Amino acid sequence: MAAFQRTPWRLISGILGVMCLVLMATLGIMLKNAFTKQSIQPTSSPGPTTMEPQKGSGCYFCQEKWIGHRCNCYFISNEKKTWAESRDFCASQNSSLLQLKTKDELQQFIKYIRKFYWIGLSYSGQHHAWLWEDGSAFSKDLFESTEQKNAGNCMVYNALKSVLGEPCTDENYYICEQRLI
Repeated sequence: MAAFQRTPWRLISGILGVMCLVLMATLGIMLKNAFTKQSIQPTSSPGPTTMEPQKGSGCYFCQEKWIGHRCNCYFISNEKKTWAESRDFCASQNSSLLQLKTKDELQQFIKYIRKFYWIGLSYSGQHHAWLWEDGSAFSKDLFESTEQKNAGNCMVYNALKSVLGEPCTDENYYICEQRLI
């Protein structure tokens, strides 16, 4: 009779062991996916460009370590540079510093980031206005406040849609943008 009582416990312990292994495997997969999503920020310079059209979208694939969104590619740095160094790096990658067209652009990518990033906006003493890197005018309703009108200032931006004019010689993170259409 004692041998008969051990058999159900062996079966129960076997089932519990298998369930434990399945739960551990599921947890491992979930953790791997969580860390993969958090590591979306590149850690080094991007690789070569891959310009193959995505099927049916009319869009192109982005370079390695760049993020694709609405047929554009974005590089969010995790190293600090001056505004000019950031602009030069972006130019070396056939891109430019981020030029925001709407208030909501890129919010899904940087809504959890609390750092400030250089964008392609600087104050022109010659024109007495904030101008984008391509020379186009800045829309005042894009940001809450851009009152700091000092020549030699460039604009930093963060996920809270906050902007701040800082000396262009300061070092900050930066966002490169490659418009593909």
